[in-house]
Formats: sequence, structure tokens, C-alpha cells
Amino acid sequence: MTVGAVLLVVSGGALAGAQVLIGRATQNIAQDNLLGDGSKSAAEGGASMDGAIDMLLLGVDVRESWEENNTRADTIVILHIPATHDRAFLISVPRDTLAEIPPYEKNGFGGATAKINDAFYYGAQNGGDWAGGAQLMAETLKNATGIGFDGAAIIDFGGFKNVIDELGGVRMCVDERTVSHHMVMVDGEQMYKADARRAGKRWAAEPVVYGKGCQQMNGTQALDFSRQRYGLSDGDYGRQRHQQQMIKAIVRKAASSGITGNPLLVDQLIRAAGTAFTLDTGGVPVADFIFTLKGVAVGDLMTLNTNGGRFNPINVGGTEYEQLSELSERMFEAVREDRLTEFVIENPEVISRS
Repeated sequence: MTVGAVLLVVSGGALAGAQVLIGRATQNIAQDNLLGDGSKSAAEGGASMDGAIDMLLLGVDVRESWEENNTRADTIVILHIPATHDRAFLISVPRDTLAEIPPYEKNGFGGATAKINDAFYYGAQNGGDWAGGAQLMAETLKNATGIGFDGAAIIDFGGFKNVIDELGGVRMCVDERTVSHHMVMVDGEQMYKADARRAGKRWAAEPVVYGKGCQQMNGTQALDFSRQRYGLSDGDYGRQRHQQQMIKAIVRKAASSGITGNPLLVDQLIRAAGTAFTLDTGGVPVADFIFTLKGVAVGDLMTLNTNGGRFNPINVGGTEYEQLSELSERMFEAVREDRLTEFVIENPEVISRS
């Protein structure tokens, strides 16, 4: 997700000589094939930057005590940029969406009917690693929505902290009192509950509570707040809304700090994000990919939800999933046909409250 924000940050300003600088700043970003069969075919405009651009942005949670590939993609976002390259849409996909996950020959996975965020886990097993997880997620999404991708990015949640702290924090607005289910306060320091237990400070821990209202948050706070879903009135849709808010806050802070007009500051921000994510631009040089988006301004980033941000549950074998509504299917059709702008005007209920 952070890479999507960084791309938009860079594209928001006309930077003299910045393409060379961006090329140098991004040369050490880890790149891999993250799309596999989920990429756009030649008939869909694959390997061309002239038409609409669709990127898959995945956020994963990795902690020192966990095995690297024992993770799921808890954040799934489709970044759609129309062929006019003058605006961008972020579409959040619920992690609990019912999906047919296809077989993945590279690691012997035979396929499954499961929650869509499991696709990353299954693809990463038996040597598939994160690239395999992303490829299986991209193919699963393409089968479910019909959208092929021009590029993809994976970022571990810790990467958000680096970018936000590099910016000096961001302003977040808490719409309902939120208690963290992941972190506690110990001696004035925010830490994961598991870390507090291992440190023998479980009994000294106090809850982390985010009170209603707009407030400045550092990287740890913004990341933790945007990851909460339990206790929210709209559950995972609230979490999606807060994550979208965080992305917009990053972009807004970068623009207001003058970063979009200062190549040196752009270089620093990309370096901060570049240590934390893996990128696939479909064979297009990163600098060219970024510069294609130079017409997208900060105010032209719109956030959308599937199902109009409302629960649409289905029970299969005793397990409850989310399912894509008819409205969502029409929205993804509009993405494929590059008429999402018109669709949003006709169906404003898909706009996120972030």
C-alpha cells in the first residue's frame, strides 16, 4: 500500500530532472514477479502504460517471532488509474471474501474454497515465498473480478511506520472510540501484547485506546489504529476505511511538507519506503512507471469500498464469509472497461467515508 502512496506523492509535482533521481533512488528496491497468471494479457493491454493502469497492493503482518511465510495478506487494495492518468481510485477488498483459490503448480497447492486472504498464505508455502503468495492472490483476484494487473507491491506493516515517521507523523481522525487488540502500553511505551508477555510485563500493561477526534499520530499509532476491526460498528469495513484514511494522510502530509516539489525529499521518502516492500512493475522501469502518473494530484485520490461498505455475509459449511454483491460486480466491470469515474458518479454509495 505504501508504494501506491509514494507513487502518487511523486506524481503530484512537476519535478525538474526528477526522473534521473527517482531511477537512482529506486534502484535498490526489491523487485520480483508478483503477478504470474494474474497479469494483464496482451489483449488486455499488458506491458503498455498508455491505457488504464491497475496495481495490486498487499499489506502483510510480519513479526520477529513468526515464520516469514506464515502470514496472510490482511490488506488487499486495487489501485486503478484511468487511461487519462489524471486521477486514482483505491478499492479495498474484504479479507474474508469467499473465493475459489486456484491450484498453484509451483508449490503443489491443489486449490481451495476459502477466504481470499488465504490465497497469499497458500502461495507462499513450500518454497513459494512472498512472490508465490502474491502471484496466487493476483490470479485469485483476476478470476473473481476479471481485472488483470499491470503491477503489484507487497509491504509488511512495519514499513508503514518507517514512512510515517520519516514524514514526522500524520493527522488521523478517529470516528469512534477504538481499543487496540494488538498492542498495550507498558511504562509509557506502546508494544505488542505478545512482546509484553515475553518481557514479563504483562501485569504492568494498560490498554491502548484511541479516543474520538482528529489527532497527530506517529507511525506506531497510525499503523495500530488502522489495523483494528474488532469492536468497530462496521468491523472489517471500518478497518478498510481507516487504512484508506492512513494512505491519504501519508499523501497529504507529503504534499503539504513540500516533498512533491523537492527532488531530495522525494529521494528520502522513497528510500524510507524502499527498504520495506517488494515491487513488480510488469517489466516497465520503475522511474518510467512512476513518471507515467505525474498527472495525478493529491486531491484526485478517491477511496472506494466493495459492497458499498456494508456486510454481505454468506455461510458455507458453518463458516461465515463476505461475498461480492451485484453492486461490486458492476463496479469491477467498470474498472475493466475503464469507466469507473462514471460508475462512481452514478453509484456514490461505493465511496468510502475515509
